[in-house]
Amino acid sequence: MCGIVGWVDFERDLSQERTTAEAMTRTMACRGPDAGGVWLDRHAAIGHRRLSVIDLEGGSQPMIAEEDGRPLAVLTFSGEIYNHRELRSELVSRGHRFRTRSDTEVVLRAYVEWGQGMVDKLNGMFAFGVWDVRRQELLLVRDRMGVKPLYYHPTPGGVLFGSEPKAILANPQVPRRVNADGLREILDMVKTPEHAVFTGMFEVRPGHVVRVRREGLSKHRYWALEAKEHSDSLEQTVGTVRELLEDIVSRQLVADVPVCSLLSGGLDSSAVTALAAKTLQDQGAGPVRSFSVDFAGAAENFAPDALRSAPDAPFARDLAEFVKADHREILLDSDDLSDPAVSAAVLTATDLPPVWYGDLWPSLYLLFRAVRERSTVALSGESADELFGGYVWFHDPEALTAETFPWLTTTPGRFCVNTDLFEQGFLGRLDIPGRRRDSYHEALAEVPVLPGETGLEKRMREIGYLNLTRFVNTLLDRKDRMSMAVGLEVRVPFCDHRLVEYVFNTPWAMKKFDGREKSLLRAATRDILPESVVERVKVPYPSTQDSGYEKNLRDRLAEVVSDGNAPVLPLLDPDLVKARLNRPVGAESSQMTRIDLEVPLALNAWLESCNVTLDL
Repeated sequence: MCGIVGWVDFERDLSQERTTAEAMTRTMACRGPDAGGVWLDRHAAIGHRRLSVIDLEGGSQPMIAEEDGRPLAVLTFSGEIYNHRELRSELVSRGHRFRTRSDTEVVLRAYVEWGQGMVDKLNGMFAFGVWDVRRQELLLVRDRMGVKPLYYHPTPGGVLFGSEPKAILANPQVPRRVNADGLREILDMVKTPEHAVFTGMFEVRPGHVVRVRREGLSKHRYWALEAKEHSDSLEQTVGTVRELLEDIVSRQLVADVPVCSLLSGGLDSSAVTALAAKTLQDQGAGPVRSFSVDFAGAAENFAPDALRSAPDAPFARDLAEFVKADHREILLDSDDLSDPAVSAAVLTATDLPPVWYGDLWPSLYLLFRAVRERSTVALSGESADELFGGYVWFHDPEALTAETFPWLTTTPGRFCVNTDLFEQGFLGRLDIPGRRRDSYHEALAEVPVLPGETGLEKRMREIGYLNLTRFVNTLLDRKDRMSMAVGLEVRVPFCDHRLVEYVFNTPWAMKKFDGREKSLLRAATRDILPESVVERVKVPYPSTQDSGYEKNLRDRLAEVVSDGNAPVLPLLDPDLVKARLNRPVGAESSQMTRIDLEVPLALNAWLESCNVTLDL
């Protein structure tokens, strides 16, 4: 995993812009702590920061393909290609010669051989830019599910791009401005494809290529979810899911650095950990390493709430013991989560106010920081719920019949983002409900359906599509930013496009054949899991219940209110804030009951530290 940046301008000589190119590249040092480089030409400046994972000695970037001593193409690449060995063999058979063992060089030589068409051959998570020296054009390419981020900002003469907004914002051409559309994107829990919050900035949409030429910019979709008939029996379907998962996990264990698994004790992460343990055992390798997170005092003081019925720790221990994992628990407390240095690190990593999910941001950051001390690569269970139907809104009649995004109709959605303390005039100008309504109907119009598909099967295909294109992206972004902030590469087996395509087209009746959530995944992995994990009900990532954390939030919001110059104050209702701060603190605190405090604090910190101008 790495950080990429670039600047293409057909109206100026970028060979003289090393200072700016290096400044842009330095912003990606957290993503690539091991090495960095910049390549300059008249109309292109390409930068890279490297996290060494495969071929530690080779693989330096930007990487150049040459012919007779002349550059053909220059690549800056982030991610992993899991079928790079097969592609390398095919390219060798076509006459290509390799100088390294890296998957980066495979991507570069594949571009030389097949041009833009090479992207169809890639299996992996990736975001990269290729500057074709001969054609004087740039290709920006993002993986099918959007696991790896890629942003761009068109300019009068070309484009700026980077793994994160900060890379683009480091160029003096780009102002830090956010308009009403950007604030709507921040304050509503719906991921709008291509929207990057900052005015004039965009994301490369998952499964797309952006081409930049002197004549202008164009976009091409190379992959999308498609509706296909599913003819396999239930037994065949369960078997195919297992075969795919075994192949996927085996491929994603390949690295020249220590690899581990992120284990919550839920079905998804347990399946990944168990499959990794089985693969390593079959290879005669050592035990799988696994890590979980918990909070000080949680074992003695846990109280079930509307989101979490049981703590993770007992289930994670059961799985670790069952597969004989080398397991470590990372314990956090309220002081850790409230540490100003941690809050600053989270904000620096995100470039945006982390308003969704509250304390899950700092806890993920701290977990990954601890994991990074012992591993460079981690496997995660992200995307299984969206793919196999794990969330409560897949099974809630209200969510299934509502004319909006399903996760906004149930208990989790009502509390993950909260604007209760904001001034009504401000909220009225934003009209978040109107924007949400438009976004929902735009998303529905994209959903592929089979001829004659109606009723529940059609609706569940819609629900699955919405989750895979408008919801999981928020989780992938969060995991990418928090892991790369400490130089940890997180791989996501359930985002393998082969598995996604297969399960997306599996009938809902099969996905829920035993009357429970994630029936297919449970059946496909039951034999390698302890019974406690097999029977466990879905719960989200853990959140602290310590009232001390909420007290810290209240104290910080009180400081904001007392500072008459705090930039968020004009957006808040002072009477509502005062009433909220006067409300007694309970013996317990939950993510749901304090999210209204988290949102204005995050927004204020962002406005202050990132020097953002709001255009409302």
